[in-house]
Amino acid sequence: MKIEYEDSFVKISGVLGGEEYIRVARALLNSENATDEEIASATGLKINTVRKTLYDLFGKSLITGVRVRDLKRGWFVYRWRAQRDQVDGFIDNQKKKALERLTKRLDYEEAHEFYSCGKPECQKYTFEESIEIFFKCPDCGETLNLIDNSHLKEAFKWKVRQMLEEMKKT
Repeated sequence: MKIEYEDSFVKISGVLGGEEYIRVARALLNSENATDEEIASATGLKINTVRKTLYDLFGKSLITGVRVRDLKRGWFVYRWRAQRDQVDGFIDNQKKKALERLTKRLDYEEAHEFYSCGKPECQKYTFEESIEIFFKCPDCGETLNLIDNSHLKEAFKWKVRQMLEEMKKT
């Protein structure tokens, strides 16, 4: 997927859902207050695909929908509009969530010792779990040894610092 020189709304849409989301986002930018049927016609996508995309973007507050009565048919339809001003807030929110997850993982790694038999197909265990299984891998029967996770902790610390610095700039 190549998105160069594109509106940030379209870029975020592409990250969220790929090519179909990009087509819907472009259609929304080209035609404000478009119905799902108009967007489907403009993009060549199936109506269900367009609706799924619209509902997802709406749920993330990247678009807004206004319910109006279709005068020709008599039933209600939604007219959709891109909320380009919400993109920066959405990105900031996603960064905060990622930073929170990284911080929690770093805290977990720092608070525990981990043991493993060394085989990639076998799982690693906390010290407490290792005691319960007498430091023997339940999968292969090998002895569990302490894992040096200092490189992993340093990588998490580096990424957390990097994200904090980046968030201070904005």
